[in-house]
Amino acid sequence: MNIPFIENMGIEAQENGSLYLPFHETLLNHLGTIHASAQFTLAETQSGFYLEIMFPEYGDKVVPLLRSSSVKYKYPASKDIYSVASASKEALEKFESQFLKKGRAVIVINVTVYDSDDIITMEGEFSWFISKL
Repeated sequence: MNIPFIENMGIEAQENGSLYLPFHETLLNHLGTIHASAQFTLAETQSGFYLEIMFPEYGDKVVPLLRSSSVKYKYPASKDIYSVASASKEALEKFESQFLKKGRAVIVINVTVYDSDDIITMEGEFSWFISKL
């Protein structure tokens, strides 16, 4: 991933398609746990990365824009965290069908953030608007 902000945060892509954020004191909030915005950044980045993996043929031919998101923090993150994204087969098919017909479409990507003990720390839905260049 060639995004300076993401690289500066320390987010790393894993071979399995997940993203990883090692625990570091620069990510902490006033309680000594990973700041909510760091978890959000990991999850939002994961949702976009997932789209790149699912639709590599669109690559630099589209403009993806995050339209909206909804997240729920479930447990304080106090160690390394990682994220996993998913979308239903129906959502992926509907997106591609609309995109091929109209040159633009919306898709919702679900993301779960886990700590290194596989405890869910955050869940979110990220709605992307994607249009042809």
